[in-house]
Parts: sequence; structure tokens; C-alpha cells
Amino acid sequence: MSYKLEILKSEDKNNLVLSSENLIYEKRVKLNENSDLNQFPLVKQLFFLPFIKSVILDKHLIIIEKLDFLKWDEVQDDVVKQLENYLNNGGAIYSGNLNAITVYIESTPNPNVMKFVCNKRLVNVSHEFKKISDAKRCNIAKALFNHEFVKEIFIDFNFVSITINSNSNWDNHNLEIREFILSYIKDGNEIIDPSIDENKKADNIVAMNRLDEISQKISELIETQIKPAVASDGGNILFQSYDKDTKEVNVILQGACSGCPSSTITLKNGIETMLKSELPGKISNVVAING
Repeated sequence: MSYKLEILKSEDKNNLVLSSENLIYEKRVKLNENSDLNQFPLVKQLFFLPFIKSVILDKHLIIIEKLDFLKWDEVQDDVVKQLENYLNNGGAIYSGNLNAITVYIESTPNPNVMKFVCNKRLVNVSHEFKKISDAKRCNIAKALFNHEFVKEIFIDFNFVSITINSNSNWDNHNLEIREFILSYIKDGNEIIDPSIDENKKADNIVAMNRLDEISQKISELIETQIKPAVASDGGNILFQSYDKDTKEVNVILQGACSGCPSSTITLKNGIETMLKSELPGKISNVVAING
């Protein structure tokens, strides 16, 4: 099998996007210097380069994110040549079990929050735990609260966002928590009481059916257009209420969004602008009741 990598145009100046006719990796996975790179020899080779920040393998794509101190034009040809030589000389892309459980770390816009992403589903709906007493029926959250620096926990689909106390530093704890979560999942421990996970999902459907027409549209827009982008940063947004008279929308921010310094900008420039555009004349402003 011969590999030829083509450089594709990227809207992000820090990303080098490479395409191959051959399959690179059957799933999408994002790796950084804190990831377990022993299973990804190709990516491990790339991290020997001093300017690599992260690497995404996705079907036929390799997306390489660099640090800011140089331009891709200066090094991209050398990187492509190095990768092609590695692959065409029999170098492995992945050396582990494709079904193996992995957990990798992603930073978030909130400096107090780290996102720990698993390659398997953890829950059906999102769950937030402000304190250990909230986590009586979520064993992984209860176990994480035993780390004295953990302040809050948010779990959604395939990731866990953890907020640490303001006097703690993630540099001292991120690998420790990653290994803890990975071991917990690998050992087959229950994440959350299934009845809680399923009941909450049913409650969300019922609550949606009780909303008025405008509220339903707002909730649907939040779910389909806003929530996926917020989740990528380790957070969540929930529709709380809509006042027909003032046209004010109240939302709840969770995970990395709660207490994030940039959440006000996101609300005004992103969420509020989008809702006003989609529902002209129906929205005055958007307020985070816990922001």
C-alpha cells in the first residue's frame, strides 16, 4: 500500500489538513501531548517536532495543529515528506486494539475546567454535580469528589468536565485524573444508576411538550445549533424559561461554561445574536441565571 498525502485548504491558519486515498484511522480521535501515544506510533513521531500542539486522525484525514511561533508554509513540505516516508516504510498508524477504551484530555475556555473525553458512551443525558451529596447515584462522580481539589463535575455523552478549586492548578492533576477515569471505566465500574439516566431523559421529553410555541422553538435551536458547539468546549446550556412580555430568555450554563470568563461574550455575541436572527422580534436578550 502506497501513501500519498494531499494538503487541503484549512480555514484555521494553525491547522495543516492532510488527505489520503487510503484509510488513516476508522474513527475520529484527537490526541495531544497528554494522550497515551504508545498506541499511535504515527502521532508519537509527530510529537517529536517541537511545534505540534494536537493531532486529529479522522477516516482519510490527518489534521495537525501547530503552536503559534511559526507558519505552516515554513515546514509543511518537510512534515508531509516525513509522514509519507514513515507510512511507505511500513510505519504503523495504530498499534493497539481498536475496541480498547481510551481517555484523552482537552483544555476548555474556562481555566478551572478540564474535559476528559472517552471513546465510548458514558451517559444518555447530561448530569451536573455541584457537591458530593448530589452524586449519591453516580458512582464515578462520587469517586472523583474524593479528590480534594475537585469542586464540580459535569458528565455528558462521552466526556467528563471537572472544575477544580480556585487555589488548585490543573498542571498538577490532569494526568492523575485521566488515569483515574480510564482505570475506573476499564474495570467495568458503573458510571451512573441506569434508572436515573433513563428517567431524566424521559423527564426532558415531557418538559419539552409542555412549553409554548416560542419556547419550544428556542429550546430546539439551543439543542440543535448551540449545544453541540458548547459541548465541544466541555460545557452545556439548558433552556430555562421565556418571558412573553419582556421577551427575555433565561438559560442555565453547566460544566466548563459555568463561571467561564468568556461566557458573557458567548451569550451576547453568539447565542443571543443567533436567536434574534432565527426568531426576529421575539427575543430581547439572553440571560444566564447562574452565570
